[in-house]
Amino acid sequence: MKMDSDLLHSPAVGLAEEEEADMNDWKLPLAFMKKRHSEKIEGSKALAQSWRMKDRMKTVSVALVLCLNVGVDPPDVVKTSPCARLECWIDPLSMSPQKALETIGANLQKQYENWQPRARYKQSLDPTVDEVKKLCTSLRRNAKEERVLFHYNGHGVPRPTVNGEIWVFNKNYTQYIPLSIYDLQTWMGSPSIFVYDCSNAGIIVKSFKQFALQREQELEVAAINPSHPLAQMPLPPSMKNCIQLAACEASELLPMNPDLPADLFTSCLTTPIKIALRWFCMQKSAKLVPGVTLDLIEKIPGRLNDRRTPLGELNWIFTAITDTIAWNVLPRDLFQKLFRQDLLVASLFRNFLLAERIMRSYNCTPVSSPRLPPTYMHAMWQAWDLAVDICLSQLPTIIEEGTAFRHSPFFAEQLTAFQVWLTMGVENRNPPEQLPIVLQVLLSQVHRLRALDLLGRFLDLGPWAVSLALSVGIFPYVLKLLQSSARELRPLLVFIWAKILAVDSSCQADLVKDNGHKYFLSVLADSYMPAEHRTMAVFILAVIVNSYTTGQEACLQGNLIANCLEQLSDPHPLLRQWVAICLGRIWQNFDPARWCGVRDSAHEKLYTLLSDPIPEVRCAAVFALGTFVGNSAERTDHSTTIDHNVAMMLAQLINDGSPVVRKELVVALSHLVVQYESNFCTVALQFIEEEKNYTVPSPANTAESGNLTPVRDSPAVPRLRSVNSYTNIRAATTARNLNKSLQNLNLNEEGGPAAYSPGNLSTSSSASSTLGSPDNDEYILSFETIDKMRRVSSYSSLNSLIGVSFNSVYTQIWRVLLHLAADPFPEVSDLAMKVLNSIAYKATMNARPQRILDSGSLTQSAPASPTSKGTHIHQAGGSPPMPSTSSSSLTNDVPKPPARDQPATRPPYTPTLGGQAPHSHQFTRTRKMFDKGPEQAAEDGDDQAGHRNYISAALQTGLCDWSAKYFAQPVMKIPEEHDLESQVRMERQWRFLRNARVRRQSRGITQRGVPRLDDQIFINRNPGVPSVVKFHPFNTCIAVADKDSICFWDWEKGERLDYFYNGNPRYTRITAMEYLNGHDCSLLLTATDDGALRIWKNFADQKNPEMVTAWQGLSDMLPTTRGQPSTSTHSLARRVSIYLDRSKQGGAGMVVDWEQETGLLMTSGDVRVIRIWDTDREMKVQDIPTGADSCVTSLSCDSQRSLIVAGLGDGSVRVFDRRMGPNECRVMTYREHGAWVVKAHLQKETDGHIISVSVNGDVRFFEPRTPDSINVLQTVKGLTALDIHPQANLFACGSMNQFIAVYNANGDVISNIKYYDGFMGQRIGAISCLAFHPYWPHLAVGSNDYYMSIYSAEKRLR
Repeated sequence: MKMDSDLLHSPAVGLAEEEEADMNDWKLPLAFMKKRHSEKIEGSKALAQSWRMKDRMKTVSVALVLCLNVGVDPPDVVKTSPCARLECWIDPLSMSPQKALETIGANLQKQYENWQPRARYKQSLDPTVDEVKKLCTSLRRNAKEERVLFHYNGHGVPRPTVNGEIWVFNKNYTQYIPLSIYDLQTWMGSPSIFVYDCSNAGIIVKSFKQFALQREQELEVAAINPSHPLAQMPLPPSMKNCIQLAACEASELLPMNPDLPADLFTSCLTTPIKIALRWFCMQKSAKLVPGVTLDLIEKIPGRLNDRRTPLGELNWIFTAITDTIAWNVLPRDLFQKLFRQDLLVASLFRNFLLAERIMRSYNCTPVSSPRLPPTYMHAMWQAWDLAVDICLSQLPTIIEEGTAFRHSPFFAEQLTAFQVWLTMGVENRNPPEQLPIVLQVLLSQVHRLRALDLLGRFLDLGPWAVSLALSVGIFPYVLKLLQSSARELRPLLVFIWAKILAVDSSCQADLVKDNGHKYFLSVLADSYMPAEHRTMAVFILAVIVNSYTTGQEACLQGNLIANCLEQLSDPHPLLRQWVAICLGRIWQNFDPARWCGVRDSAHEKLYTLLSDPIPEVRCAAVFALGTFVGNSAERTDHSTTIDHNVAMMLAQLINDGSPVVRKELVVALSHLVVQYESNFCTVALQFIEEEKNYTVPSPANTAESGNLTPVRDSPAVPRLRSVNSYTNIRAATTARNLNKSLQNLNLNEEGGPAAYSPGNLSTSSSASSTLGSPDNDEYILSFETIDKMRRVSSYSSLNSLIGVSFNSVYTQIWRVLLHLAADPFPEVSDLAMKVLNSIAYKATMNARPQRILDSGSLTQSAPASPTSKGTHIHQAGGSPPMPSTSSSSLTNDVPKPPARDQPATRPPYTPTLGGQAPHSHQFTRTRKMFDKGPEQAAEDGDDQAGHRNYISAALQTGLCDWSAKYFAQPVMKIPEEHDLESQVRMERQWRFLRNARVRRQSRGITQRGVPRLDDQIFINRNPGVPSVVKFHPFNTCIAVADKDSICFWDWEKGERLDYFYNGNPRYTRITAMEYLNGHDCSLLLTATDDGALRIWKNFADQKNPEMVTAWQGLSDMLPTTRGQPSTSTHSLARRVSIYLDRSKQGGAGMVVDWEQETGLLMTSGDVRVIRIWDTDREMKVQDIPTGADSCVTSLSCDSQRSLIVAGLGDGSVRVFDRRMGPNECRVMTYREHGAWVVKAHLQKETDGHIISVSVNGDVRFFEPRTPDSINVLQTVKGLTALDIHPQANLFACGSMNQFIAVYNANGDVISNIKYYDGFMGQRIGAISCLAFHPYWPHLAVGSNDYYMSIYSAEKRLR
């Protein structure tokens, strides 16, 4: 076995014996395991976006109130000598007191202007109470709703009082006058910010809060009681939005150290770099930086706002560090309010963090309201000290020798720290500290590329990361970068924007406002861009145009449609998908774009995508064509022609293999229905009339007699579904002889889609169970009606419909919808039911001459009751059927079935498709067709508009939102299945080792030869008559199907694991089952004789079984072989074959064979073709005509040789080579059997033979290359079932004469089984089905007496 590179990654290397088996398991493809199968098709829950500032604010006015009284110290402060003197870096004693006061005032204003140059500044130097009042009230008047700042320096007056007063002066400066904070609040109003630089400043903060609380209470009293005296006074302003910064706690004095300025707090808030450097030099550690003195610091070159200079760089680093500390320590909402809402407030708070650090070192604790957690010990301050150290150590040489300034490594190092966090981290951890720094770095051209790259990698972690980045404030930065023309930024920016818009699509408006869409239009049009980036660009544009007219207009002018149409055929599937979605969205309810599309013949270019190999792309194309016809603008003849053209193209997808595509198809057609409502109403009425007047021919009783199995009591095995009178009526109504459906709707080669069943509606999707229109009103058309209508439409194909030409587009689309209403996938049929009923409702409303109110027809019918069989499965079917075949569901009220009890055993199977509780699976309350019901007594005209909206609004598939989730989820992460350490991978490894063990051990047994096979290792009574049995290849589970349910048994433990309802309609039965992905995550495929295929997961474990997908595998099962009453000459032979066929109901039903290696599914049965489905693309890849006039009864294929062998009802065995064209692919026909072929088996070896058996018991061996059989064995007569063991060369025959014979390859009988062990040795019933285990020598047998038994070689061999 050659070791190629992918084997080296496989865990089985070195396990010589198991090696080969394991390798093959790792290489086998998996079917139906994509995201569209495992996830619900819906968008992610929108995250509450708190990052957008709802109220950005500006501080527009600043009051600078200085009470210095230079030269006179206040009485309550004893100053040290020497003492801190500097105010605003000026020594007040160095000039005359008045001049000093004015200079200090002017300097303070300059310092504030560095942070907010545009505000109005008013100084009030040594003021009186009146001056302060006048100043504050005038500033508030000018500021209106904006913020006002009140800065108070109280170094020349006494400390604040306990009553909450600060001090100012009288007119001639002979006394200090108290000013109440309550008054100050009234004058300043809200929102305001207060800065108090004085000793005991904490007292002011406390009083302020008490007064604010008192105001709130006064406001409440006035609001509750308008006659209260408080309510007569002008209302005090609420102080909720006020911010305060105070220099120290209530009991603390300001530091008096002569090396510090006297207004240390003000210096920290307004000149942070200067004070930070001075403070750094005063620390002992500064001695490590040689040659740095306080004088030198004054000479640092550069400007604060120029980042290339030393001073500017320090300022930039300081901003980054304080921002980062705040973001990491503060709660998010507080951070938003203080650091992102208002530029001046943000600067003051960043600088406040420095004040806390410096002043605490002098035993002073600055106070803020709202209060911040302590930050002075944060680790980032060490990064600041290092940056200052690096900068200052260069100073002497820069100043003395003029050497060049070396930039700080701070930002590069922080990006590295961020990178380490990204590469090393685990899933659940704290956000990275450096995020705000990454934001700052986007400003620098040097680091921008790296920062964007890391930011993209961070956003890729998921929606939570995007939310964090937005809350830091990344948005304006990346918006601004879209103006950059640098090509190297394009991929990064496109990636980042795709991530942002996937999480918060509301940014569409900002992008259009700033012309950001043009950036993405140019990326999309750039053919040198890799497909991934163009995909993201088109995703971003699809978000911009999503229900946003301004965006649609902007992108239409930007030539988006032509750009998209050029890329429809791109090899990259995700790009094709999003190009189609983008087109669908730009012309959704936007007529100019639609006409632009018409001019570029967009719809015709989209048609090619309808046959795309990727289901999601087909889906997107259907969506785009749906919105193309779904515009509400006025129609011209030209546009109507286009609509019809599109509709007929869409109708071809009626039998698409993917339910996602069919769901989108219903929605697309519903747009058309809304658009041409009146035409559809005419068609609907016509169909309703036809249905009323036409009796569907009733099936012949002879053919029907075997349909219902006898009901037996068996307390041991509770039956999960009731078989009661309900079923009998139903069986009679839904006639078996379905005429070939939709003869006129020639949609595909075989004359159109099948007439398939009703009945699967309320069963397996809880969404469908509340069968009501949107407001839970009743459905007008019951399920039976629709089914009958569907069949009537084929019978009446001879009569022409009056009023609408029979073959009109509307009639054909109506039929397509009737068809989709019977889709095997519940979500599809639900949607189609909604559309049909919406039109039926309108049609009957408009047609009815007068309103009849009949409350009697609104009776609630309870669900059917269980019979003696115990618990039930939810019934199939919409509303209870009609009491007789001829009466019409539109005119007769229905008898109520009796109410049922709750089941006693395992709760009934409720699939999780819709996730509602089981009680909602009830039948619809029926109502007369022409009765609007009492709760709708409004005028007809009133609800027209509302109703029209409901059908379009209610119908959405969530496909686009679901597709958008791809961009919100991590793209760069290794998927779990490739991660060698992941649990998924470990489980898979375990399964593959188990498989190898089963293969090895069973090979040991079969190679020794199996001398006999009659040891009964399992017997149990199945809930229904077994019709198909199938062993799981590797675990101890066996699936047993009866007519419409599947039971799972563990044959080793002898216990029942699960029993659930397959969802096929009453007049159909399960005729084949296969395990898909049996080597790994098994799925079960069931095929029913109406041509429907359903695939289930989560069976036989503790979860509820779920339908993964379902589709119409064969579109027109021929009714001739389905028990139709026939001529007497025919009927005798027919009756024999009916009895012999495995479920005694005539016809081969549907037969399938599955190839895991290629993912191909071969299907055939009562049709004239073998249809091959590619499960990866979920589409039909080939139809091979059988060339015979009878049904296919058995299929077997070999992927190595591309051969398919089919056994037919006429006794022929035909061999096809699927590599050849339809006319020459039949390479051999053997006609040696004289009767119905029960089994044709192609051995899988390279020179494997064909073994075939007919009902007459002749077993024939053929060599595919020779025209005649090479061996013939005669076995039992009256053969009803046969299986061949693929490994052990055994075959087993079951007879209608109640015995089983097991033969070896030479034709010798090795075992004859006639009686059950135990059970008083009762005789085996007539054999209905049997199957060998693919590996072990086990034979499972189901018989007509409900028993299911398994026989094995002797016990010691197992």
